[in-house]
Amino acid sequence: MSEAAAAHHAVEPAESPLTPESWGKLGMWNFLAGDAMSFGGLIVGYGILRYSSSNWPVPSAVLGINLTALMTFLLIVSSVTMVKALAAIQSGDKPAFRKFMALTILGGATFLGLQAYEWTHLINHTLPEHKLSFSNHLFATTFFVLTGFHGLHVTGGVIYNSVVLALVNSGRWGANHVEIAGLYWHFVDLVWILIFTFIYLL
Repeated sequence: MSEAAAAHHAVEPAESPLTPESWGKLGMWNFLAGDAMSFGGLIVGYGILRYSSSNWPVPSAVLGINLTALMTFLLIVSSVTMVKALAAIQSGDKPAFRKFMALTILGGATFLGLQAYEWTHLINHTLPEHKLSFSNHLFATTFFVLTGFHGLHVTGGVIYNSVVLALVNSGRWGANHVEIAGLYWHFVDLVWILIFTFIYLL
């Protein structure tokens, strides 16, 4: 190789290892890292308020766990169907992808319906019986803030997954988009397990 050719080769810019697909994953991971800090701050704040209070109710006595255990199960199952949806589209099986993605969306939508029922029952019956409300006791305040913030994430995930289903089905998006959506959905499910543990069980 001549000196001129060697010099030209030496100054050629190195190709970026990041592809459009990996940029998408990096963007989602960055978003989830920030979101994890938001949830972490809320959960830590809840813990500080709870353990500094002298009259905090026993959560299971007020909230119950049967309904929320079912809700937790639904989200765990929806994570499994999301994994199966990704595996199906990666293997080119669109019918299986549509089935499992639809089940994932259905699981999230059912979770939201059950949460709306839980909130309605708490507001109209259970909390008044215990003389609790959003404005007069931090137990109710922190409960609605934490579960409501998570519910907004589930709502966003249901909409996001519905868009992914439509665009992948039409051929405009591919498996990479399903994988990125899966990162978000698994995060939302994991956060709910933490909320269920700290708010309902402990």
